[in-house]
Amino acid sequence: MTEHTFVVCAYKESQYLEECINSLINQSIKSNILIATSTPNDYIKGIADKYAIPYYINKGEGGITQDWNFAYSCADSKYITIAHQDDIYDRTYLETALKHMKNAKHPLIFFSDYYEIRDGEKVANNKLLKVKRIMLLPLRIKIFQSSVWVRRRILSLGSPICCPSVSFAVRNLPKVVFENHYRACEDWEAWEKISRKKGQFLYSKEKLMGHRIHEESETTAAIGDNKRSREEFEMFCKFWPSGIAKIIEKFYGTGQNSNQL
Repeated sequence: MTEHTFVVCAYKESQYLEECINSLINQSIKSNILIATSTPNDYIKGIADKYAIPYYINKGEGGITQDWNFAYSCADSKYITIAHQDDIYDRTYLETALKHMKNAKHPLIFFSDYYEIRDGEKVANNKLLKVKRIMLLPLRIKIFQSSVWVRRRILSLGSPICCPSVSFAVRNLPKVVFENHYRACEDWEAWEKISRKKGQFLYSKEKLMGHRIHEESETTAAIGDNKRSREEFEMFCKFWPSGIAKIIEKFYGTGQNSNQL
């Protein structure tokens, strides 16, 4: 078993895939890199061959959660990061992640702050990002990182955790991380499930990766077809009575609209 693996989930022919891979290759410390896809094509295979990266094809059921779980299963490492093909990772992302997880008694996940990439420009601050940072303030205090109550209170108000910024401590987590249930809130559902476990949510306030917002992204698509609103309400109901959940969802949905272009 190796120490860490980046598994890149690749779809179709993303113009951003090679930029993502280069950001992983250029990390300050080296890691294994794999590519996993349910949409095999010459473009993805060509990039895998160019950088001598192992290439895995999901021949089973496709879909966001199915592909993430397949990607997760491809790596044989203590720690795994599922990299999204449109995003980029700052040079010290992995170094910081491993430092946090190795120093933790029982790590569950590590995640960092992030910036958005819109039309090729780096956006470090907007309303949504500021709200998420406020929500995560308690996790900057070490003792709260182990508190089930604290992290569930945070998640009861929404999901401030950026999915591609997350690294998983494999030995402390179930073999299947993502449930095949949602399209827009699949990551929030995973954090809710993991939040019940004994261990630590490790958070770095450093902006260590860039999350790209564009028309073809799954986040934008899910918001556009209104699936997110229904799923968010169901998630809030895991923490609140339905009447309160409906009120919170209305406010939360307004903030999430900043993902739209």
